Amino acid sequence: MRVYLLPLTTSRTLLYSQRLNVVTTNKQGLADKVSKKASKLWAGWEAKESGWQKKVVNYGNYALRRIPYEEWGLKSVPPVSARRKDDELKGKEKVELVYPDAIIPTTKAEQVVRTLATERDALHRKKMLWCLIGMPISAPFALVPVIPNLPFFYLAYRAWSHWRALEGGKHLRFLLDNKLLALNPSKLLNDIYHPLIPANTSPTPSKPATGDVNPLKGKDEAVKDEEVLLSQANGQRIAKALELPELGVEIERAIWQVNHAKKVKQEEAAQHADADAPRDKEKSTSPGEDEKK
Repeated sequence: MRVYLLPLTTSRTLLYSQRLNVVTTNKQGLADKVSKKASKLWAGWEAKESGWQKKVVNYGNYALRRIPYEEWGLKSVPPVSARRKDDELKGKEKVELVYPDAIIPTTKAEQVVRTLATERDALHRKKMLWCLIGMPISAPFALVPVIPNLPFFYLAYRAWSHWRALEGGKHLRFLLDNKLLALNPSKLLNDIYHPLIPANTSPTPSKPATGDVNPLKGKDEAVKDEEVLLSQANGQRIAKALELPELGVEIERAIWQVNHAKKVKQEEAAQHADADAPRDKEKSTSPGEDEKK
């Protein structure tokens, strides 16, 4: 297995796990069978030009796009089974951590992984519980003819998704606790990221990519505003350079979410500024009005 850390902004990092030497077998688990059947059904609906199936696909793709990239990243890490634990402890399965040390210092790389593996644990447990509670409530919708019970299937998928994210985080913690991650700073990633580092910043051994501490610090003071490092073009360049086309989808979604969140934040700030403007104007005119009186 190979784990990648890809900084998206000066305070956010995408984690992605690539499974190596995957052995395919004829025997499939229940989860694999259900997933394969659902993918086939979804592809069939997506191929339709119109109708309710096409609308469901459009809404579904929109919903999937809004699932946090942190969750997708943890889901890319396979659950840790007893056999996998044994293989990793005995060194039969190597786990490599790849990252650009131009941005993430080697001394802090494991800290970034631990933060990403643990910071959303409580959230995933809480949301998984609510999905499990909602599934029986939505079950009666199955009585509606023709149309599948979409609320139930959505809640079931989200419950599974949160569970997979929790399992991915658990696997990463196991690797960290047992010192099983082989650190591998990537020259290839450094070459891509170097031109993207803002001119007024330089690498610092501060805690990167946790969402509240910047991995880049100004030469005189810390950078106050989060800056986006990756564009869609550079994201696809990384996926192509690493020969991981599936990573391109993850990066594209993560960058969209980061840019969307930044846009919303800017709009909210503008609205607050507009709301405060009349008050400031009223304060500035009140002394003159008092003298007049």
